[in-house]
Amino acid sequence: MPSFARFTDRLPDPSALLTPVHTRLRDWIVGVVATTEDFGINYDAPVGDAGLFGPDSATWKIHGDFPGMMAGGIAALMLQTLHPRALAGVIDHSNFRTDALGRLRRTTMFVAATSYAPTADAERIIELVDRIHDRVKGRTANGEPYSAHDPDLLTWVHCTEMASFINGYMRYRRPDLSIAIQDRYFDETRRIAEALGAENVPASRQQMDEYFAAMQPQLRFDERSRDTLAVLESMTLPIPVAGVSRRMFLGAGAALLPEWARTLIHRTSRQRLLDRAAAESLYRVAPLIRGSMKEGVAMRSARRVGADRDCLAFD
Repeated sequence: MPSFARFTDRLPDPSALLTPVHTRLRDWIVGVVATTEDFGINYDAPVGDAGLFGPDSATWKIHGDFPGMMAGGIAALMLQTLHPRALAGVIDHSNFRTDALGRLRRTTMFVAATSYAPTADAERIIELVDRIHDRVKGRTANGEPYSAHDPDLLTWVHCTEMASFINGYMRYRRPDLSIAIQDRYFDETRRIAEALGAENVPASRQQMDEYFAAMQPQLRFDERSRDTLAVLESMTLPIPVAGVSRRMFLGAGAALLPEWARTLIHRTSRQRLLDRAAAESLYRVAPLIRGSMKEGVAMRSARRVGADRDCLAFD
């Protein structure tokens, strides 16, 4: 049995855990995902500001589930390595190779801000990312020009993230999520991509599936893709048993990949077996993680608009 599975076997029943254990785990998790940069976001005020989505949205519910979001974020990064122009932008204009965790933290901040922050803060973060995109341009190793302002690339990055987030939610929390709710989620979240300049953004599960089918001929797994995945798989997490945690989340993320992506990445039979074990481990430990993160930005935002915890879960 993989080491992360043996680790989760020794965990006590989540319902029996004491508050100090939740607190310590939350501190570890925040230490991983929270950026040290101060973006000046206040999730507690102004009172009554629902932000871009609000408590009735599918987005608040899906993005409030940390296990699914963390695994989904890993899956999205894996998918993004398959688009040559998108990958070139990451390699040429970021410090991903030397600070993969920093990239993960900044992505986490952007998703949290656009999902839950008051309207002015959410719009400010979108404008900040748009300005950063001004300098992300160049040519791939094959001489093909790319720009972070390219609507097609913006749509690709958005789709890899939103599809992976909802797949993570369904794999690790609610596999019975209806097509109607999935459609609502994709329709809601496309406004973020469109605010950055994306075009023809899928607004339903069917459109999302059709989009990925149409994109596959443009994708490839090359040496740059392989090197980027190697960086991701060697990422150090600043928490106890980091190797166990990294392997569990990486495997649980890989388990979310569609079959065509697993084939393109050349995921071996052994890797797929480990991915399934990691997914099972994350599913089992997910209640403990949710309990430790129940006072995060989603709950703070709910209080800001006078809502209770029920707004963060589907009936």
